[in-house]
Amino acid sequence: MLPYASLQEAETAIGRSLTRAETIWFNYTANKSDYVLYWHNIPLVFLVSTLPPFFYLVMELIFPTYVASYKLQPKINFTLRDKFICYLGVMQTLLLTAVPMLLISYPLMKMIGIRASLPFPSSMEVVSQLIIYFVIDDYANYWIHRLCHLKWMYENIHKVHHEYTAPMGFATLHAHWLDVVLFGIPSFLGPALVPGHMITLFLWLFLREVESVENHSGYDFPWALKKIIPFSAGAEYHDYHHCVGGQSHSNFAPVFTYCDYIYGTYKVLNIYIYI
Repeated sequence: MLPYASLQEAETAIGRSLTRAETIWFNYTANKSDYVLYWHNIPLVFLVSTLPPFFYLVMELIFPTYVASYKLQPKINFTLRDKFICYLGVMQTLLLTAVPMLLISYPLMKMIGIRASLPFPSSMEVVSQLIIYFVIDDYANYWIHRLCHLKWMYENIHKVHHEYTAPMGFATLHAHWLDVVLFGIPSFLGPALVPGHMITLFLWLFLREVESVENHSGYDFPWALKKIIPFSAGAEYHDYHHCVGGQSHSNFAPVFTYCDYIYGTYKVLNIYIYI
């Protein structure tokens, strides 16, 4: 809950007029506790697990010829029923794992200094924190992912995620509940080490999930992140990992490729030879 009774009091406290975005935030959050604001992560998680995959679905329905030319494993296709069943399973997993994690993680977020107050952070602060979050998340996820490919972990936990040897957006979070928990931890390491504003946290979780959906989309479109950032992973990179499945001992990093390069697990081949 903001410690200001009015807009004027807030502007006096920070020594300047509020921006339009800060005014909207003030009006929306003035009478809400920080705990209630943090709860907004819950609909956000469901939203970003629905809309980005739905975007790819719409592209497939409206521009089938165009998207087919960028499909990484063209011989493997899923029906609408397949995708709907996968989506329902993911929603159930999120309800049973992500929601409780978000509900009980608030005291930790509060303790480390995630704030909801005014003023908003500068653009430079937000961008720098997001870069740090991506790097930390990528490094931690790399090692968790390698751990999950050890024989016992793979056969009992991670194998569920690899049921889709040809990934699709809706299968991004198709996983054993413990997988969701383990891979969710790195998402909060960055904010824990470099705490920022709650808005930055929301933006970070949104971008991270969108990036993950792109990696699992099954398409290598011209606008993919790897076309802009050469050392980013991308869909082809992760598609190979899924195509090989339990035999894969490479391409573990989710966002960038530097960990796979450094630790000798980088490998990108033409996946079509495995189909």
